[in-house]
Amino acid sequence: MTDFKYDVLIVGSGAAGLTAALKLSPDLRVALLSKSTLSQGATYLAQGGIAGVLNEQDSIDSHVQDTLIAGDGLCDEEAVRFTVSNSQNCIQWLIDQGVPFTREENEDGIWGYHLTREGGHSQRRIIHAADETGKAVSNTLTDLVKAQPNIDIFENHLAVDLVIENKPERRTIGAYILDLDKSRVDLFLAKSTILATGGASKAYLYSSNPQGSSGDGIAIAWRAGCRIANMEFNQFHPTILFHPLAHSFLITEAIRGEGGKLLRPDGSRFMDEYDPRGELAPRDVVARAIDHEMKRLGSDFVYLDISHKPPEFIEQHFPNIKARCLELGIDITQQPIPVVPSAHYTCGGIMIDSAGRTDLTGLYAIGESSFTGLHGANRMASNSLLECLVYAQSASEDILKKISSIPEPVFEFEWDESRVTISDEDVVVSHNWEELRRLMWDYVGIVRSDKQLKRAEKRIALIRQEVAEHYGRYKISGDLLELRNLIVVSELIIQSALQRKESRGLHYTLDYPDTLKKAENTILTPATTFR
Repeated sequence: MTDFKYDVLIVGSGAAGLTAALKLSPDLRVALLSKSTLSQGATYLAQGGIAGVLNEQDSIDSHVQDTLIAGDGLCDEEAVRFTVSNSQNCIQWLIDQGVPFTREENEDGIWGYHLTREGGHSQRRIIHAADETGKAVSNTLTDLVKAQPNIDIFENHLAVDLVIENKPERRTIGAYILDLDKSRVDLFLAKSTILATGGASKAYLYSSNPQGSSGDGIAIAWRAGCRIANMEFNQFHPTILFHPLAHSFLITEAIRGEGGKLLRPDGSRFMDEYDPRGELAPRDVVARAIDHEMKRLGSDFVYLDISHKPPEFIEQHFPNIKARCLELGIDITQQPIPVVPSAHYTCGGIMIDSAGRTDLTGLYAIGESSFTGLHGANRMASNSLLECLVYAQSASEDILKKISSIPEPVFEFEWDESRVTISDEDVVVSHNWEELRRLMWDYVGIVRSDKQLKRAEKRIALIRQEVAEHYGRYKISGDLLELRNLIVVSELIIQSALQRKESRGLHYTLDYPDTLKKAENTILTPATTFR
């Protein structure tokens, strides 16, 4: 076991983690941890863009109002306004860092940034880099982080649990970290710790997210005593490419924003039958419509068609999607794309304030692992990367104000592996991993019922017991830690869903199809839940 000491420990290397690292003072010692390589997170795969008030026709009030509508009564208006008000300067910061956003020439011959429109937005306000915005942001910020001498990068490092100091107050002073290459647990001590670990969509069998989206930060914070909110609101992206070799390849919502139409297998449109906004309705509406049509027709997929647009338009705006589909024998300039819904975004998470502070002193959470109040019951398209940028900035600013007065952390407890052995029963991990994700997909998916939720709850409790026994007997591994965390977030999702006696936004239950007049958050507290 090796001890590391830093001023700030950042767990997670997506847009939130990278931005926070760059926003901190170059005089601080910063550790940036990635459970894989820096380019393997959800940010890198994000196709759409970043929402912001970027032209004279738009306004902060308009963006706020669109977000509130999409959030179905549960957004914290103060958090929404705080995020939107900071959109222009955060996006300008990205431009200044060199992110190559797509530009276009207008009718007056003036070049500017191309803004697209996505579901829920009343204006064109999505700045993007073709259909690989996340890749452009990730690559640019990663190169900058690598050039900073005060930032140490640790790839293939997975957080196990936080280290807590109880006197004179209860505060976070770092974390135990598993070095996946060396199969060794190290101690990282830090004055401040930031969890930027992403969401928990890998709790579901089908997901658009990378393998690492196992809710690590949410589970770690919960075990440390932090409150968790609104975990029942799991966003299912309406359009993932349906193909046995596609590996959950996302088909960006921008295709619908640019005129793409959803079709039944017979070629007929159906979205106008579900919502007057048609294909531009919020994602929860579109996902449920697709789910209903597939179940009604007994179909494995529906179609998304953009082939009515000129081929050069498609090549300019969606080159990555066109190329990937063509590899699989689908020419999107000539034929529709087969698509299905898939788990995509976790709207709930670790409760924080506007500075990213959690319930634990010294611990911050930013990005998808956090709950800010921005998304409410449904995330509006392209608000997520914006949230990463805004709260990474506010958290780093808060740390900079306090860091000089925080004492150096001291912790002498060693990680003890003297009574564990190397596992000869890894099938326990792989079997329970598959069963857990299947249970979540079948019983805690797009449409739910109390009967299904309680059935999942009982089975997952047994899985938790098996995994806990395995965790206590054998040396830990990356797969075991991720499964342990997925069990926690799955139970949080189920408990949140059972407490909500209504259907709202992303949460739809057959037992309570109506929406209550008063909108309230579902807040779970470790001391009072799962007794």
